[in-house]
Amino acid sequence: MTEPGVGPALRKTVATEERPDLLAPAGPRAAAACAVCVATHRGEVPARPDPGAAWIVTSFELADELVRRGVESARVLVETDPERVDAHRSGAMPQSVGAVLVPRAPFRFPGRHLVVVPTYDERENLPVLLAQIPRWLCCDVLVVDDGSPDGTGEVADRLAIVQPWVHVMHRAKKEGLGRAYLAGFRWALERGYDRVYEMDADLSHAPQDLPRLAHAGLCADLVIGSRYVKGGDTRGWSLRRRMLSRFGNLYARTWLGSGVRDWTAGFRCMSTAALRRIDLSAVASDGYAFQIEMTRRFRSASCAIAEVPVHFVDRSAGKSKMNASIAVEAMRKVPAFRRI
Repeated sequence: MTEPGVGPALRKTVATEERPDLLAPAGPRAAAACAVCVATHRGEVPARPDPGAAWIVTSFELADELVRRGVESARVLVETDPERVDAHRSGAMPQSVGAVLVPRAPFRFPGRHLVVVPTYDERENLPVLLAQIPRWLCCDVLVVDDGSPDGTGEVADRLAIVQPWVHVMHRAKKEGLGRAYLAGFRWALERGYDRVYEMDADLSHAPQDLPRLAHAGLCADLVIGSRYVKGGDTRGWSLRRRMLSRFGNLYARTWLGSGVRDWTAGFRCMSTAALRRIDLSAVASDGYAFQIEMTRRFRSASCAIAEVPVHFVDRSAGKSKMNASIAVEAMRKVPAFRRI
């Protein structure tokens, strides 16, 4: 396991002939021609924004408002430089990678930030994710690998060689998502991080949403990337899976109270100061139940909780670990969480 370094630079110089399998995708380029819309205050955000436009806004509050009104977060870019804002208002195109608008440099927030990424057989997805995260947020990443048979742990080690902000924790066997996150939380607490993020390795959580979670975390102890607040949704799920997820969240709200819409979300930002107030040794759940239990523990510790809308996209490579038996087992545990 490598020790933490400083947050990542936007680009790293690596000889392509030496490590072609570890390189990030091509760098940012000018976005394809489309409408460029600029909003510097709430009055400039229309009730029905153009979802195909490139939206330039001057605050994360405006970015969240656009997402709530149906614009993909990939089409929204926060820009605080007045000269560049004026240039965009005159029609200058922002940079993009594919269809995603990208900032000139990753966003930097106060304190030290760590993204915890549990992995099990994510060899295909992990290099793609680690190429994207540093475009958006100054942070370190901890890969917690549960002895993946497909060699994900070895891929992570190779990536950590050329990207010193990547750290790897190897665990001997698959012990579950909850155990992996708890190990990552303890690692962060021991090393003095201020913010910890939960993020899946399967590309279902969009890296461009990390700064919105970080910004909301300036005023909240727990920020949930929510599928079930206005503007949030799921993409590519079967009807059965959508119904299972919605029922699970309704069931959790029925037993544990309103105020949180997405109890089972796995895309989160947490204050380590708040984590220190929670007895992590008492957390016994995994999977769906782990997210519900942790949310309940944050509420019981009188922590401020916020939700920001995100679009959850089903994985394009690999196999989902989620199934009905995991969800049913989680539901059995929910009533006991009322005693936390």
